[in-house]
Amino acid sequence: MADPKTNDLMERIVSLCKRRGFVFQSSEIYGGINGFWDYGPLGAELKRNVKDQWWRSMTQQREDVAGLEATIIMSPRIWEASGHVQTFADLMVECPVTKKRFRADQVEESSGIVYKFSGAKDASGKTSADAFEVMVPAGKPKESALKVAKQFYQLRGLAAPEPIDNGEPAKVDKSTLYSPDSGARLSDPRPFNLMFKTFVGPVESEDNVAYLRPETAQAIFAQFKNVLETSRQKVPFGICQIGKAFRNEVTPRNFTFRSREFEQMELEFFIRPDEAVEAICGEVAKPKGPGHPGEPQTNWGWQMWHQYWVEERIRFYENIGLPRTTLVEYWQKPEELAHYARATVDILFKFPFSKKNEKGELMGEELEGVAARSDFDLSQHQRFSGKSQGVFDEELKISWAKLTPEKQTDLTKRYYETRFKYLTKTGVQAEQAERTAKEDAAGLAKGNYVPHVIEPSAGVDRLTLALICNAYAEEQAPDEKGKMEQRIVLKFHPRIAPIKVAVFPLLKNRPELVKKAMEVRDLLRPHMTVFYDEAGAIGRRYRRQDEAGTPFGVTIDFETLGENAPDQKDTVTLRDRDSMTQTRVNIKDLLGVLLEKVR
Repeated sequence: MADPKTNDLMERIVSLCKRRGFVFQSSEIYGGINGFWDYGPLGAELKRNVKDQWWRSMTQQREDVAGLEATIIMSPRIWEASGHVQTFADLMVECPVTKKRFRADQVEESSGIVYKFSGAKDASGKTSADAFEVMVPAGKPKESALKVAKQFYQLRGLAAPEPIDNGEPAKVDKSTLYSPDSGARLSDPRPFNLMFKTFVGPVESEDNVAYLRPETAQAIFAQFKNVLETSRQKVPFGICQIGKAFRNEVTPRNFTFRSREFEQMELEFFIRPDEAVEAICGEVAKPKGPGHPGEPQTNWGWQMWHQYWVEERIRFYENIGLPRTTLVEYWQKPEELAHYARATVDILFKFPFSKKNEKGELMGEELEGVAARSDFDLSQHQRFSGKSQGVFDEELKISWAKLTPEKQTDLTKRYYETRFKYLTKTGVQAEQAERTAKEDAAGLAKGNYVPHVIEPSAGVDRLTLALICNAYAEEQAPDEKGKMEQRIVLKFHPRIAPIKVAVFPLLKNRPELVKKAMEVRDLLRPHMTVFYDEAGAIGRRYRRQDEAGTPFGVTIDFETLGENAPDQKDTVTLRDRDSMTQTRVNIKDLLGVLLEKVR
């Protein structure tokens, strides 16, 4: 279980999010709906800033990535091709007493004494032969177990059941077989498909079944050829998308971290297969060690591209205020990889609710996965749609003709083996797989192949929560009279802060101060998010903006009017949120000073 102190911290963060308008429970006036969250005024701004930074870094600052915005509901054949209809499921267990459901891999370990019952009977002679087990904490009397057992048998129609013992109680340590709530033994795990089902058109029939997309990636694969042809890109290049996704999670948890409706930021970066790279360049470059490999090169194979995107994504997080020390780079073990993946790195953030290792250090929870997915996705859509998803690479065709026959044979054989392995793993009969793989391998000589893909996939809501958790701080700071008091502050990086600057007239009952403050507000507003506040003591206004994460405050005071110091006329007080230092800045220089700080 999580450390109580970290639970307390998370509760304070959740409380702040509600109090300051970052996140609200969806449908709250009706009791809420589990796994769904609404973003308030500050949360909406923060989330939009996160998406804007991602989009700018992915598309506007790169020549090799194009954008896409696809529909939430698509042809159900897409989800058959991707495997979601057949395999997109979590194993679920259920408590037979409370009927509460849990993901089998998320049941907390528990220890105690297990009591077993072979059935029950009541005074009317009615019986139940259903076996039942319950765990109670060590030291608790048997009556605690009987109480839960009676609830179980009452659900089976016995008015006043008398449970029948089945053997001696047994001590059990660190088991995940029992409900964290009631102690009852959980049901056997069974698969639970996570996709939300709906119907297209007026008739609810199996012919009209559709699904709310569980990820944005598949739309990118389905539109691959259209984007390739219209964007005038060529491999290697990427397609990115930001959009809503939906997963009917068994147990939504940890605030907005695991929700049923969420947003994703996904990039599918298409690359040449290593055999094509080797044919063109004579060799395939591989990583020489950890760290950023530098600017992309023509001879990069999938390993270099994968490492490149892992490092690019970590740089992105650092640039918006998540230090590398808060992140964990977890390389999935071979047995954890999806069958089509060559490598996957999970970028984790150390949330307050993260599990701890044996040293007491936070292990982190997933922010983003960066996967080398081979050519699985485009190949699947090619098989299911009957439409070619391959590309023609003129450079490959020219280079192939210059290879020795031995090299051609070697590359053809390796490409054939890769394609044959894919086809047989996806259920194609061996004879058909052999024939298709030979055709695909022969296509290399003509400059044809199905691109491979590197996929960085991030969650907007998880990143937004990570930024809030990382920014949250409780400090001691002096009030207006110099007395120390607690200050709650969100230390967002200025790039993603919901409000960039707050503007305050020192006193609201002095029209000349208010007039000048509004002029400053209007000067800044076209260039950044500005909040104007004239209510309350200036110190309290500063504190309110500290809680909102506003990095800068501008105060219009009597010096601004030139009343106390004529040489300071048309200057304002610029306050820094983190250091609380204040400096005088001329109004004519203010916009330039702030733009340099917030960009």
